[in-house]
Amino acid sequence: MVMPRDITDWSLVQSFLAVAETGSLSAAARRTGRSQPTLGRQIRAFEESLGVVVFDRHARGLRLSEAGQEILPMARQMRDAMQELSLSAAGRSERLEGTVRITASVFASHHLLPPILSEIRRIEPAIQLELVPTDSSENLLYREADIAVRMYPPRQVDIVARHIRDLALAPFAAITYLDRRGRPNSVPDLMRHDIVGFDTSDLIIATMRQMGFEAERASFPVRCDSQTTYWELVRAGCGIGFCQCSVARKDPLVEELALDLEIPPLPVWLAATQAMRRTPRLRRVWNLLVEGLREVDEPPPSVRLSPH
Repeated sequence: MVMPRDITDWSLVQSFLAVAETGSLSAAARRTGRSQPTLGRQIRAFEESLGVVVFDRHARGLRLSEAGQEILPMARQMRDAMQELSLSAAGRSERLEGTVRITASVFASHHLLPPILSEIRRIEPAIQLELVPTDSSENLLYREADIAVRMYPPRQVDIVARHIRDLALAPFAAITYLDRRGRPNSVPDLMRHDIVGFDTSDLIIATMRQMGFEAERASFPVRCDSQTTYWELVRAGCGIGFCQCSVARKDPLVEELALDLEIPPLPVWLAATQAMRRTPRLRRVWNLLVEGLREVDEPPPSVRLSPH
């Protein structure tokens, strides 16, 4: 059994965990933001400090050695303890200043959050804001973000979550597309048009099937998983797409289709760790986000609605 020596450099343990959990220096570099040479040096220093080899080198990357497999659970315990310490310390900060890191989808970061964050900065100029636009789930427990704006309920334990509101969705198309192809006046008519779909995600297909419509991947002649790019494809005239009414109804290039479609709304959730909610600056930003997201307006339908 490996008996670890005294490890005083926490960054070496972090590097070991990153490589162990991703399987390669390149993947660990993407996770940590450190360079591959730096990670390589830190792994060697970690091995020297322990007096054991923790990785076996092979053609496809790095594989945990027998010693590394023994050490991994202890390193994870260290990470959990450090995280608990960090969260506890952050939760005791009484200052209404400092940085709050917010993560949200790329679409929400582009279309929903900028005016809300601008208002937060106006009200609380001592609080600095970091916005992380990503369509992957940032890990709140490891401080990759302080607050998450999500369109689904968080699944992590030890997370405070709050359902803020639902955003209406509707079908839209570029006016140029509708002038060229005609305006569908019924759901069967809609299905004869070009519909912009997702590439690998089955969300639109599953929703359409739940509503009783036949749909498969080939039903969508243009496909893209990025919601921001998806919307630009619709705006450019690639076909009919589905979008948040609060965003699309403000766009002069598109027209809403008044069809008898009951599309499930998009839920908006806020999430943060239990400890971080006790931090005054985070609690303040949380409350302002709740207020701002609730006030996201959904303008009335366009005057150019197509008839039933």
